[in-house]
Amino acid sequence: MIITIICDVLGEENNGTTITSKRLIDNLKARGHEVRVVSPSPIKEAGYYQVGTYNFGVFNKYVAKNGVSLAKANKPTILKAIEGADIVHIMLPFSLGQTAIKICKERHLPVTAGFHTQAENVTAHVGLKNARWANNLVYKYLRHVLYKKVDAIHCPSRTISVIISKQNFRVKKYVISNGVDPMFKHIPTPKPEGLEDKFLILFVGRFAHEKRHDLLIDAVKYSKHEKDIQLIFCGEGPLEEKIKARAKGLTNAPILGFHPKQELVPILNYCDLYVHPSDAEIEAISCLEAITCGQVPVISDSPASATNSFALGPEHLFNHRDPKDLARKIDYWIEHPEEKKQASQKYLEYSKQFAIEGSIDLMEKMFKDAIALHKEPLKK
Repeated sequence: MIITIICDVLGEENNGTTITSKRLIDNLKARGHEVRVVSPSPIKEAGYYQVGTYNFGVFNKYVAKNGVSLAKANKPTILKAIEGADIVHIMLPFSLGQTAIKICKERHLPVTAGFHTQAENVTAHVGLKNARWANNLVYKYLRHVLYKKVDAIHCPSRTISVIISKQNFRVKKYVISNGVDPMFKHIPTPKPEGLEDKFLILFVGRFAHEKRHDLLIDAVKYSKHEKDIQLIFCGEGPLEEKIKARAKGLTNAPILGFHPKQELVPILNYCDLYVHPSDAEIEAISCLEAITCGQVPVISDSPASATNSFALGPEHLFNHRDPKDLARKIDYWIEHPEEKKQASQKYLEYSKQFAIEGSIDLMEKMFKDAIALHKEPLKK
């Protein structure tokens, strides 16, 4: 197949959408498909079509802290990239994707789209993450500008499929995990010098409101083992200084920093516990990567987070409104090392179903189904 992928965001692998996009592109190419990519990324390779980015004026610094650049729509570039394509796949419902869907509809091209942006990812920036009316408006907008016009929607989890179905997204949905790169695997790794006697708790995620680093920090403050705990936050984002300020008073200041996947694999292997406190997640590939490395997770039970579907028992969940409950779960795993070892083995087995090979199989099927759907009227 000739597949054109429209990526409003594609650059450094510091966010889930970019990571997912690059893995999809690389794996489709590895299977022999011709993949064309429209994005703001200046990649000097055949098949890549670069567009400009938006200038947000006084908000440029804030956008930069989020580690992304948003693409500016460019119709001539999109036209070049879709010429002769069998199908177009849109990653995000922003300007580039919105322009692409209009062009594709005019040319009767089959189009699919991934659902990688929850309403809460938008409303959290303006303090309305928990306002149902605001989230409903965002979903209505996303449905109107893109998702009601496509032939199929890729949902990375059943949770988000159910959420958008309730929001009247009537297009056919395919529940397909974003998939875990084979680089992520269990490799016994010693702790770094100076951290050998600490209980290392890891969270991988952007430094953003909905990720709830604050809740995890507060939980450690309540823990009976606070003096022995070392938090490690892998990521970057606009809330870095607020996270550091929230952590004042902890015996061990959190270790913060962005790490490419080559550096992340050993970190995922030498930590003692993985906590995912985020209030809103469509899938949370970082949690899947953690359990694939043998980490035992403790996950928020937030109804807006699909990640809690990875919990293999109540001891892996905590009340998303209660840092004291999270502290109890952390203390439990610190005090039950043998049970943690057994849980690690269960998660290693459980994680096999999320290997990216299976995800690409299902993405190919979605593309073929959408192409066939467009050929049906011709048969009649």
